[in-house]
Amino acid sequence: MPRISSGKRYAQAAFELALKKNELESWQAGLKKMAELSGNEELMALLQSPRIPFDAKEDLLRKQLGETHPLITNLALLLVGKGIFRLAGDIFKQFTDFLDAHRGIERAKVTAAVLLTDKDKETISSRLGKFVDRKVAIDAQVDASLIGGFIARIGDMLIDGSIRQRLESLKKSLIEVRGQ
Repeated sequence: MPRISSGKRYAQAAFELALKKNELESWQAGLKKMAELSGNEELMALLQSPRIPFDAKEDLLRKQLGETHPLITNLALLLVGKGIFRLAGDIFKQFTDFLDAHRGIERAKVTAAVLLTDKDKETISSRLGKFVDRKVAIDAQVDASLIGGFIARIGDMLIDGSIRQRLESLKKSLIEVRGQ
């Protein structure tokens, strides 16, 4: 059996269980907690240590997770047992993607030259939403090398409205005209 390199299958199974039981929000919160724990380097070192017995790891993990859905605790323990608890962040991200798709929300990764205000995000979200005919949630990043404008990625679609791209296009046009 091939080794799973991403959390997509775990996230899909978790999503299907949560959807069936109508517990989407509690599952999302529990998976977020798991993801946060997987970012704790000290905890990860303990959970990955072959010197620490599984019972001790289980007690530690149960204390760290606190009150959460029992199946989320079981998933966390399964991941620790397989030595792949580091996938918790990916599982949370994939679960959130499934949840967004279920709710009719498309995620757009928007990179802008400057930090976007909430109003900017709303405007871009609205325009992109009209473009893809769905509600769009924005994950914003900053890259000053764009000079101005933004680049949006929605799934496989790339919309490059950056000044850098426009300058590159202008440069190519000038070179073509000069070469004639």
